[in-house]
Amino acid sequence: MNSTPYKVEPQSKYASLAAALDAAADGQTGYNFYNAKGELEHQLPYSVLREEAMVLARKLASLELPRGARMAIVADTHPLFHRYFFACQYAGLIPVPVPAALQLGGSEAYIRQLRLLLQSCTASVAVAPPSFVDFLHEAGAGLDLAVCGGSELFERLPECSRTLEPLDTGEPAYLQYTSGSTRFPRGVEMTQEAVMNNLREICDIGVQVTDEDRLVSWLPFYHDMGLVAFVLGALYSQLSVDYLSPRTFAMRPRLWLKIISDNRGTVSSSPPTGYALCATRLREADQQRYDLSSWRVACVGAERIHPEQLRRFAKLLEPVGFNPKAFVACYGMAECGLGISFAPLGEGMHIDRVGKDLMIETGRAEPADEDYLELVDCGAPLPSYETKVCDDEGNPLPERQCGRICVRGPNVMRGYFNDPETTREVLTEDGWLDTGDIGYRIGDHIVITARRKDVIIVNGRNLWPQDLEHLAETTPGVRMGDTSAFSVTRPSGEELAVLVVESRKPQPELASTLAGLMRSHFGVTPYIDMVPPRTLPRTSSGKLSRSRACADFIARMTWDADGQPVPIGDDRQEANA
Repeated sequence: MNSTPYKVEPQSKYASLAAALDAAADGQTGYNFYNAKGELEHQLPYSVLREEAMVLARKLASLELPRGARMAIVADTHPLFHRYFFACQYAGLIPVPVPAALQLGGSEAYIRQLRLLLQSCTASVAVAPPSFVDFLHEAGAGLDLAVCGGSELFERLPECSRTLEPLDTGEPAYLQYTSGSTRFPRGVEMTQEAVMNNLREICDIGVQVTDEDRLVSWLPFYHDMGLVAFVLGALYSQLSVDYLSPRTFAMRPRLWLKIISDNRGTVSSSPPTGYALCATRLREADQQRYDLSSWRVACVGAERIHPEQLRRFAKLLEPVGFNPKAFVACYGMAECGLGISFAPLGEGMHIDRVGKDLMIETGRAEPADEDYLELVDCGAPLPSYETKVCDDEGNPLPERQCGRICVRGPNVMRGYFNDPETTREVLTEDGWLDTGDIGYRIGDHIVITARRKDVIIVNGRNLWPQDLEHLAETTPGVRMGDTSAFSVTRPSGEELAVLVVESRKPQPELASTLAGLMRSHFGVTPYIDMVPPRTLPRTSSGKLSRSRACADFIARMTWDADGQPVPIGDDRQEANA
């Protein structure tokens, strides 16, 4: 078989998350929370966390819930999350981080989403920090919840006197809802063994942490990178970590750099959009404020990494000590805990330039010196994984041929909670997980090109939506993150590429320019849909959701006699009738 071989690796030094906290509590490190002014607001040493989590665990035990009952925790950047997450570990309950972010649609949409997640995981109890308690009350109204609300409700509970029995080997560690699962929730069930093995490989092999490291993060705790790398990974390594909330980062991204500079942070991560946002907010005066020479690992994770955003970030911050070789491209997903592959440390980005036309026509990634696409090498899989790139029938493909990426190993999820049908769609009986990603191999390294469900196929040509979006976002008048590309089926059965672009006012000239660019670069003429700002839907982790953008487009369009989309209510509907 043309795949990376599975290897039996040494087990994690801890059997469970509770055991990891027991060990970390003997040290002096812990979690630090910074407010919107960049001031240290809360400190939670591991020693204090263990004491508080065990007290809460005894209070939860007084509810006499069945072992493995689910506790939903609104995962805001607040010490409450850590206390209840680890209280569940000690009490034998399964924590379920749920989003703490109001997206487009406001509070009503958030409450609906929260209720859907409470129902999906059949939560027995639910807790939220003060700013989210009212939303949780509305979401949980009428559901069978023993306790639902703020921490004060749980603190009033009596402490059970029986001995605590923490979650241990063979039991679940948590449920992680994937970032796109806001309409059809899929709760990834991770066992203690899978989590601990993934943490060992991430920390010891992928990032190679040392006792001198200090972590910094603005990523949400309900997202796999925020939870696994910067909550559980920090604990596993017994390192201190400094947090900003995602909301604060979005408003004041330079605070991220300030905290790294002030605290001599060494490891931090972001999707490319985070680095790009930071770069757009930097001013010339900032070059005198920071010292980023301590930052040795700047992980970059996304479905597809565009290197231009990272180059700009590095160029702006090289004068204050940022080393471009700190960039570490990585690949992962919630269904594997977090990490699948890491590029080599200290080498920066390895860019593979491949012929654009050949890639579009055949999916073959051959090196090219002109008219190329730039793709980022995400490194070799962590040692315990077996990986393969295969066609739709499961046949292994040769190097540099795009196909489905599948992985197998001890880090892979047990399945989607209470959803055997969806589990069977992605996880075979012999343990192969279809990641849903398209990519290719260079030796044992992995290069990601797209999510399979997002690939646009027009006239037999495979187009990657990120390429259309990226080209549009390099055009004057289009902001980064304000585009979404997908395809829809015409009444004739043919596929039509669509590019939705947010704009503050109608710009027919811009639409015409974009259509021409797409035609000259990719050989297709998409329908350009200009929409108002804040129209494009996003997942709970802030990523654009192409599937929802497509569904929204279909819902507000009809077709004219020529098979072209027409907004519902447009006079041209008469021609269609």
